[in-house]
Amino acid sequence: MTNHPDNPVHPEVAAVFATYPEPAKSKLLFLRQLIYETAVCLDEVGALEETLKWGEPSYLTPASKSGSTIRIAWKASKPDQYSIFFKCTANLVPAFKEKYPQTFRYGGNRSIDFTLDDQIPVRELKRCIALALTYHRNKNLTATTRWEMVKKII
Repeated sequence: MTNHPDNPVHPEVAAVFATYPEPAKSKLLFLRQLIYETAVCLDEVGALEETLKWGEPSYLTPASKSGSTIRIAWKASKPDQYSIFFKCTANLVPAFKEKYPQTFRYGGNRSIDFTLDDQIPVRELKRCIALALTYHRNKNLTATTRWEMVKKII
């Protein structure tokens, strides 16, 4: 496994992506690309593992164990929406809400939600992804310190 953004999609994950309609599929592949691009910038993260959790594409840091799982998904029940999910007990989404209260739409304490027409604020989203990918290494630092570390890199 490498962290290159052009990393081939794991076959089981590719099968799930194939079930998503366009343009949801291309939007989710873009989120996937942002996750890999962000991981490349973070030396301590190491290689990502792409797998399925709850039947959804998921990204883990098994070598370094530095991060919290990130999932991406589209749901037929909300056909104009897709989301990037974070472990709700990790308090990541509350940190995102505090830093970016108007930048994103949030699904409780577990996701950042987008509509298919949204323009994604890439830099801000990559910073949120970076916080998730380094969560276990930095969770005991103050929120200000964690955001400053991410800001220096992304």
